[in-house]
Amino acid sequence: MFTFFKRSKPETANFSMLATDMHSHLLPAIDDGSPDPETSLELIRGLIHLGYKKFITTPHVMMDLYKNNSTTIAEAAGILQHQLNKEKLDVVVHPAAEYLIDENFENLLSIKEPLLTLHENYVLVEFSFVSAPLKVQEILFELQIAGYKPVLAHPERYSYLQRNREVFDDLKNAGCLFQLNLLSLTDYYGKGVTELANYLIGKDYYNLAGTDLHHNRHLAGLTNYGTAYRTILRLIDSGKLLNSTW
Repeated sequence: MFTFFKRSKPETANFSMLATDMHSHLLPAIDDGSPDPETSLELIRGLIHLGYKKFITTPHVMMDLYKNNSTTIAEAAGILQHQLNKEKLDVVVHPAAEYLIDENFENLLSIKEPLLTLHENYVLVEFSFVSAPLKVQEILFELQIAGYKPVLAHPERYSYLQRNREVFDDLKNAGCLFQLNLLSLTDYYGKGVTELANYLIGKDYYNLAGTDLHHNRHLAGLTNYGTAYRTILRLIDSGKLLNSTW
């Protein structure tokens, strides 16, 4: 692997070695991310400046809040692509989804509804921030039986697992991939999240890194990434992250 320490100052944000942002909320007016196409373009330009070339958009699919499906997501992706073409921004946008593991998700599996994937058969899932879903390992098993590979979004942000860390071992043993939120290394979500993120890095548990970008505050945090840059460079240099292969 190349040694990126020799190429960049650790305080300078440059994520070009990741190439693909595989977790973002850039589709306009579809969830709690970008409210309109103009904002989407502004955020994408900011991410291009940080070195990204491909954007896997992952709007929330939640039974109670964001009742998105393949149709609503495709429509929003079409609106965004039209704006990108109009502005002559030559980037790849791939619409996927971030599925909350809830009753709706279980129903999608039971009726064999095709899921929107990040890449090939990888599906991004998330837990509630209040508590882990019941039967989580059973649900992940059903997901795999259906031919998908589960990717758990930002495991470091589930604070209720801080004192129950063996759950992370169980999830990895069950075949679940882990995705790091880049801002989790900066205390943006709090020191407890940063500490847990570093713990999971120490366990070599992360397979992917994403911005989870929703708005300009997230973009500002990435632009002023600070000394956390050293940590992500070490992780990238380990060769364990899949982003650049997607």
